[in-house]
Amino acid sequence: MYVLAESYLHNLDPNAIRFTDSFGIKWYGLSYLSGFIVAWLVMRWMSSTRRILLSTAQVGDFITYSIVGVLLGGRLGYGAFYEPALFTDFSSEFPFWGILAIHRGGMASHGGMIGCIIAMLIFAHRARVPWLHLLDITAFIAPPGLFFGRLANFVNGELWGVPLPDRHQANPPWWSIKYPEEVHALPVEQIQGFQGLLSRPDALDLHQQIIVECQAGNQSLIESITPLLPARYPSQLFQATSDGPILLGLLILVWLVARKPGVVAGWFLIGYGVLREVTEQFRERHVGALEVGELRTAMVLSIALILAGLVLVIWSSTRKVDRIGGLLRPSGIDDENGASHGEERPVEVGSK
Repeated sequence: MYVLAESYLHNLDPNAIRFTDSFGIKWYGLSYLSGFIVAWLVMRWMSSTRRILLSTAQVGDFITYSIVGVLLGGRLGYGAFYEPALFTDFSSEFPFWGILAIHRGGMASHGGMIGCIIAMLIFAHRARVPWLHLLDITAFIAPPGLFFGRLANFVNGELWGVPLPDRHQANPPWWSIKYPEEVHALPVEQIQGFQGLLSRPDALDLHQQIIVECQAGNQSLIESITPLLPARYPSQLFQATSDGPILLGLLILVWLVARKPGVVAGWFLIGYGVLREVTEQFRERHVGALEVGELRTAMVLSIALILAGLVLVIWSSTRKVDRIGGLLRPSGIDDENGASHGEERPVEVGSK
C-alpha cells in the first residue's frame, strides 16, 4: 500500500502466504480462524470463572457447531440475499457448483448469524443447555470474528466505500482509499501515455496491464495513475470498528451484571442493526435480492434485526427466570464446573 496524494492506493495481496500464482493461504480464511480462536478463548475463560452454564469440555463442542453454522449460513445467505444465480451455477471445474466456490469470495454476515443461531439451537437441544443463555454467549463472542472479517474485506479490496464528495477529491484526506481497478473507468485515450511506464508491455488489455503493474509496485506508474482515480471512504474499516470494538463494548456494558437469558442477545441484534445502518451509508450499493425502494438488502436485514432485538429484550426481561452470568459478579451457575443440569426452571423474579 502506498501513500500518494494524501490517499492510500490499495495493492494488498489477499494471500498471507503464496505457494503458487493460484494457490496460497488467504487472509480471509485466517480472519475466520482468528475469530473462532478468540471466541474459544473467551468462552473457556467465562466457563472456568463460572460466568456461563457451559463446562470447559462443552466449549470445544459448541465452537465446532458454530464453525459449521457460520460457514454454511454465511455462504448460503450470500447466495440467497445477494447472488441467487450461484445456486444454478454449475461448471466442469472444481468445486463444480457456484455456491461451493467459497475461494472466490462471497459470505454474508447476516447469513452467518442465521446459520450460527440454527447451529446453536441444535447444540442447546442436544446438550440440554437453556437456548436463550446459549444465544447470549453466541452474541457476546461474535464481535471479534466480525472485526477480523471486515479487516479481511479491506485486505481483499472488496466491499468498496462510496466516493468522497467532489470537494474532497482534489485533495483527499489521508484515510481515504483508491483502487487501481478503477482504471477501467478511464478512457483508453487518457491512459495511452502511460504505456512507456510499463515494465513488461504484453498482449494484456492496457487497463488490465496498468492494474497488474500497480499491484506489483511499479512506482512511476503508481505516481502517474493515482491522481486520476477517485478517493473513497474506507467502509470496511468503518464496519470493522463498529462491528468489533464498539459492539463488544456495548455488550460488555450490558453484561456487567447478571441478565435474564436473551437480554444480551437482544442488545447484540439492536446494536449490530443500528451500527450497520449507519456504516452502510459509506458503502457502495450492492444490489441484492431484498431491495425495498431506496433500502438496500443489508439495510432491510438490519432493520429486521433491530426489530427482532427489541422484541427479544422486552420478552426476555419479563420472563420469570433467574438471571445468569455477569462479568463483575457471576450468578446463576448451578455446579462447580459451570455445567447446566437441564432446561431453564421457571422461578419467581429475583429468587435464587
